[in-house]
Amino acid sequence: MAMALNAAPLAKYEPVAGRQVIEQAFPDVTRVIPRKGNRAIQELYARKELVGYAYQSLDFVQTPAYSGKPVNAMVVLDAEGTIKAAKVIHHDEPILLVGIPESKMHAFTDQYTGLKADQRVTVGGTSNERKVAVDGLSGATVTVMVINEVIMRTAHRVAVELGMVEGEDGTRPPLATVDKQAYEQKTWQELTGDGSVRRLLLTKGQVDDSFKGTEAEGVDTAAPDERNEPLIDLYTAYLDVPAIGRNLLGESQYQWLTSELEEGEHAIAVMADGEYSFKGSGYVRGGIFDRIQIRQFGDTFNFRDLDFYRLSDVYAEGMPEFSEMAIFIIRQQYNFDPGTPWTLELTVKRQTGPLDSEFQVFPLEYQLPEQYFTRPETVVSEEEWLENQPMWVQVWYQREFQIVVLGIGIGVLMFILFFQDWLVQKPGIFRWIRHGFLVYTLFFIGWYAMGQLSIVNVLTFANSLISGFSWNTFLIDPMLFILWAVVAAIILLWGRAVYCGWLCPFGALQELLNEIARKLKVPQYTVPFAVHERLWAIKYIILLVLFGVSLDSMATAERLAEVEPFKTAITLKFDRSWPFVTYAVLLLVVNLFTRKVFCRYMCPLGAALALPSKLRVFDWLKRRKECGNPCRLCDHECEVQAIHPDGHINYMECHYCLDCQVTYFNDHKCPPLIVKRRGKRRGHNAPGHPEEIPVVQVS
Repeated sequence: MAMALNAAPLAKYEPVAGRQVIEQAFPDVTRVIPRKGNRAIQELYARKELVGYAYQSLDFVQTPAYSGKPVNAMVVLDAEGTIKAAKVIHHDEPILLVGIPESKMHAFTDQYTGLKADQRVTVGGTSNERKVAVDGLSGATVTVMVINEVIMRTAHRVAVELGMVEGEDGTRPPLATVDKQAYEQKTWQELTGDGSVRRLLLTKGQVDDSFKGTEAEGVDTAAPDERNEPLIDLYTAYLDVPAIGRNLLGESQYQWLTSELEEGEHAIAVMADGEYSFKGSGYVRGGIFDRIQIRQFGDTFNFRDLDFYRLSDVYAEGMPEFSEMAIFIIRQQYNFDPGTPWTLELTVKRQTGPLDSEFQVFPLEYQLPEQYFTRPETVVSEEEWLENQPMWVQVWYQREFQIVVLGIGIGVLMFILFFQDWLVQKPGIFRWIRHGFLVYTLFFIGWYAMGQLSIVNVLTFANSLISGFSWNTFLIDPMLFILWAVVAAIILLWGRAVYCGWLCPFGALQELLNEIARKLKVPQYTVPFAVHERLWAIKYIILLVLFGVSLDSMATAERLAEVEPFKTAITLKFDRSWPFVTYAVLLLVVNLFTRKVFCRYMCPLGAALALPSKLRVFDWLKRRKECGNPCRLCDHECEVQAIHPDGHINYMECHYCLDCQVTYFNDHKCPPLIVKRRGKRRGHNAPGHPEEIPVVQVS
């Protein structure tokens, strides 16, 4: 049903955002009519003139974006298949909900105006004759790549359906080359047996049944006792191959035929017996053979009189008699591929009136045997190969440099962790290594590759387990996927500590700023342990609230997850509205006086990672019997206060800075080792000197 548009055009059509997109593209549109056959496509009329089409992408593809949910775009095409307007009208992307202004996203989609539906478009890079490159959106790389795929894939699909551009099946393999040297004599039985000659046998009953339900039902039907009689017994063969053509035509006739064929032309034989003629009684000179046609690659073509030669003499031993035989030439313009299956279609017509008739088409499938042709291997460029891959593969390929550098960084971290006992015994070298790795984490993982993990990732994963898990949702961002895979392994071996202390960009930013503050003699404040261990609970409460809210509304949970300053400080590099920047800066200022306050007391991601830390396989941090009583050096030195007064390490709160291990192996700093070293030098041990601490190592 069409909708009339008066003073307020499109006032009743679709949501406001969709209406505005159509008005932007075609201000004069007065009617919007759902297209017959596909109501998802809307036909746009300016009075009586069809000016274009509009649709919502969600009706055609549901590609998940960064949030795990699809993006919905309104796309408007003109009558020639050119994009007149494209706008995202709904999304659940957290970076766009609370972060990057939507005006930047709309500026991104404005780049598609004027592009043809069949053009290849990439985000970033350089435009050339094969593709158009559009500018990306910093901080939302994955999101805009999804938007690009959604707009261009649906535009191409709709334009193909409307007949404005060619479909993807137009891509053909390299042309096969026929082997014209090999020959061996074969009988008719051998030619039909190996598929060189193919057969279609139609009985009168089969043809009559094909017209049931049409206006031709009951017209010219066969008598009951004639239904099993053949209407036509049809054969076809490809003649260019000597093993087929020479055996059917004989040597002289085959040589004559090959001399008649121009380059790129092919010959087929059509032979039949029965009451029905494949040539047709209405055929006249200068006309078209309207009862047979060839179909290949979805294209069809008929034969004219100039393509026809009579076939009277055949030489294959055992060949039956045929009432009519012909040779047809397939001309160059059809780009016929002899190695690709093709179909000889036979049309049977029944007259239903003086000027009306019904048609039924019966296919005779033909495939040239493989031994008679060769085909060069398809040469696909890297760019063409990538076009046909899933979007997550394209994203991984484009971020190859980041993946390699991240892999190197993780390899370095594994070396540090597995050889930590050796490294911490060289305090000067270890301190440079640690600070260097924190700089790498902040600048490369965080600000460059945007690999900051978030509690939103955890909530998305939990919701996907409830609503339907899909790997594509998580594979779409390679940095986050790799980091989460590494974190999962790290939690089993070392617990939460390693990520928070080494791989978290915001944690690295805090620690580096606090180190600078200490160099500048900024006074440091230590939270009393009784207060400190009670403040731990805050982050777990925040985690529970976010998880509970996410079960009802993921979008609301994503907004509340702004308790994390990660998006502001790392993903958007402080390029954001003042309330968010003020909050992030305030946390960093507090961190100058007390290290990692946010991480210790407020971080819901840290809380989520801490919960499974009890499942860790090893306790890699060494302790002594004297730790906590009487020695309390390490718990005073621990900057995040993860060592209890009794000397044991709380792995759920530890950040694995390894400062305690530096002290553990330092016989000039660790009191038990100092006693041991002095005892060796003086020949006595601490028990004879009650003012010193005895050495007893805990296994």
